[in-house]
Amino acid sequence: MPLLRVLRTRGEVLVVICDAGLLGKELKKGELRLKVDESFYCGEEANVEKCLQALREATIANLVGSIVEHATKAGFIDHTNVIRIQNVPHAQMVKM
Repeated sequence: MPLLRVLRTRGEVLVVICDAGLLGKELKKGELRLKVDESFYCGEEANVEKCLQALREATIANLVGSIVEHATKAGFIDHTNVIRIQNVPHAQMVKM
């Protein structure tokens, strides 16, 4: 189940979503490193629909794991902007 964290600051809505099983792991691909640190990614368990609802309000998002595919299908992320680190999808979103 995804973990969802929503932070509101200075007019921005930051949505952070990761698969619970990735929490605390460090993913590596060549020189690229992504640490799925609890201090940033830890949030409440949420179903996919709740995560997508949060993304509708987001001005900035950081996504790791299975939610990336759902966000892509829902039109939040373009599949060409998804990277895979140790075969785990990762994407970021900024609304301009």
